[in-house]
Formats: sequence, C-alpha cells, structure tokens
Amino acid sequence: MSLETVIVWVEKYPFFVQLIKVGGVAALSFIFYFIAKLFVLKWLTMLAGKTKTKLDDILMQDTVIRRLSYIVPLIIIFSFAHVVPFAEAIIQKASFALISVFVLLNIGAILTGFNDIYLTPEMSKGRPLKGYVQILKLLIYIAGGIIILSFLLERSPLILLSGFGAMTAVLLLVFRDTILSFIASLQITTNDLVRVGDWIEIPKYGADGDVIDIALHTVTIQNWDKTLTVVPTHKVIEETFKNWRGMKLSGGRRIKRSVYIDMTSIRFCDEKMIEKFSRYQLISDYMKHKREDIEQHNKRLGIDTSNRVNGRRLTNVGTFRAYIEAYLRNQKNIHKEMTFLVRQMPPGADGLPIEIYVFSNDTVWANYEAIQADIFDHILAVLPEFDLRIFQNPTGRDFGKLLVNGT
Repeated sequence: MSLETVIVWVEKYPFFVQLIKVGGVAALSFIFYFIAKLFVLKWLTMLAGKTKTKLDDILMQDTVIRRLSYIVPLIIIFSFAHVVPFAEAIIQKASFALISVFVLLNIGAILTGFNDIYLTPEMSKGRPLKGYVQILKLLIYIAGGIIILSFLLERSPLILLSGFGAMTAVLLLVFRDTILSFIASLQITTNDLVRVGDWIEIPKYGADGDVIDIALHTVTIQNWDKTLTVVPTHKVIEETFKNWRGMKLSGGRRIKRSVYIDMTSIRFCDEKMIEKFSRYQLISDYMKHKREDIEQHNKRLGIDTSNRVNGRRLTNVGTFRAYIEAYLRNQKNIHKEMTFLVRQMPPGADGLPIEIYVFSNDTVWANYEAIQADIFDHILAVLPEFDLRIFQNPTGRDFGKLLVNGT
C-alpha cells in the first residue's frame, strides 16, 4: 500500500485518526507514569534511604511518591489536550484541577512529615507545632481551592477573593471553633502551658492523665485507666486545669497525710517513759538535750516540779512528733531540700491530727505510693510504743466486746 493510498484512507475516515491520536496520548501517559514510578522515583527513594538526614525521607515517603507519579501523566494529558479539539478546554481544566489537587495534597503530606520530625524529643522539647501546621495546611488548601476555582470559571482570583468579603460573617460562624482553637494554640505554645507528655487534670471533663496529642481543634489525654479524653483546645484555656509538670521538674512529690491520735492517750512523760524513749536510737540525743533544757528552764525560774502541772514537761505526743521527724530525715527517699514538716493540726471530732508534710525524691507514681505506704506502715506500728492510740470509730468488734463484758 502506497503512502498516497494511506493518506486518502485517512482523509476518508478522520475518526480513526482522532482515535489513534487519543490512544497515542494515553499510551505516552502510561509509559511516563511507569517510568516515573518504577525507575525515577524508586531510584530517588533508594538514594534518600542512604542519607542520614530525614528531610529527603519526607519528600520520598510513599504517599508523596504515589501522588507525584499521578502528576506526570496528567501533565502530558494537559499538554496534548488539543488532539481532542471539541473537548480541549474541558480536558485542560480537569487535568489542571487534578494536578493542583495532587500538588496540594503533597504539600500537606510534606508539612505533616516536617511536623513528625519536629516531634522528636531533641527538637521539639515539648512545644507542639501540630496546630500551626494544620492552620498552614488549611490556608494552603484554601488558596489552592481559589486558584483551581478561578481557573475553572476563567475568572481572576481577586474577583473571587472580593466576594469573600460579603461572606465574612458566615465564615466566622462556620470557622468559629477553628478560630478559637487557633488562638488557644497560640496561648498554649507562647505561655508553655501544656506540652505533649504532661500530666494534666481537667475535672470538668473527667480528664486525668498524660497529654498524647495537641492538635488544632483538640487536646487528647490518655487517662490512667487507659481511656482517652478528647477536649477542645479552646476549652483547655477556658476551664481550670492542673499541670503536674512542675512536680516532675522539681524532682520531688508531696506527701501530705495525717495520723489521728486518740486524745485520751496523750499525757506527760514520767521517768519510766523517759527512760524507755531515751533508748530509741533515733531520738536518744533529742531526749538527752530536751531533758536538760527543760530541767534548766524549770530550775532557772524556780518552778516546783513536784506538781506535774507546774513548769515544762515532756509529753508522749511531742516526743512522738520528734521521733517521726528523725525517722523521716533518716529516710533516703525523702527530699531534704524541700518543705519538711511534721505538724500538729487543730484537734477535732476525729482526734488530734499529726500531719506529715514532706516530699519524696521519686516522682514516679508507683514508687511514690510505695514510699508513702512504707512510711505510714512504720508510723502506725510504732505509735503504741509511745503509749498513744490511733483514733478509730467503733466497729462491730468493739460493740461485740461491750456486749460480752456486759454479760
């Protein structure tokens, strides 16, 4: 078949010519798609994996590569849209819109990757950027949407932007939570109020645990029972919350608990008691110096000590307080540089409270509870050695003894 015959046949059937052109563009698109995906991008991914920096790993992550491989055939289709004259404008607009969408999604994925790198402990130091990244992504998506819409409608982006002025009230209403959350995120980050990893309490929402995520709209807290509480970011600022970060950074955790003494067991120390207490190693020096001080005081003032009411005397409850203080100062788990009090609180219906107000030097919850339990195990066990009794409301056993004694 001669060339002239082919030309005559082609001119006779232009539909087949058009079909061949479309098929050629489609084949070219597929060829470049596979070349980009299987060779160029794969080679770039291997190259990024050999480097030490994580920045190129972000650019070569799976979702970014997949979208980049889609962009290549779309560019070819956009460039050869003229082979279909009757649909050229539609094909160009559709392909441009898809290219723009994939570019915007890739930018969003890259920003997310940068945020993931920033969250490494040595870089972020507990200051989250996730909220700002989400705002930036939102602005980029809005700007991209305006560009795509202006291209599809063949109008200037400025005309579309001017139309938004009339929609300001509606936009403020629609994006109210986003605006409030953005301002709250600024306050949280600027004032360093909450970090990822902080233990916080928000009583209104039943939140009590570690912050595991700070996003634009929400703060996610994993409670100690492993449930999750999601609190709107702006509500964290509006409501009262407690952040335990200061306790962790200080290196001490407060122990504040009282032992209630039965007031009927409190009395002056006689010689027998003083002799017994003097044999307790932790307070032997205290007993010696305290006894000498009291004797000198009473002698100096000429006080008649034959009557117990006159002058100063040791009491079993005062000696017990001195013992507790000596015992706590001898404990390696108690922070000696922080507030250290063993104090007598106002007596009440439950007896006389002796409050221990100190700090453990281990802030881990389980260790802290063990330290506190060991201290009070000893205090409760040693208290009868000072001829004191713990105040306790009557139990069924107590009433049973009364009935037995009564019969």
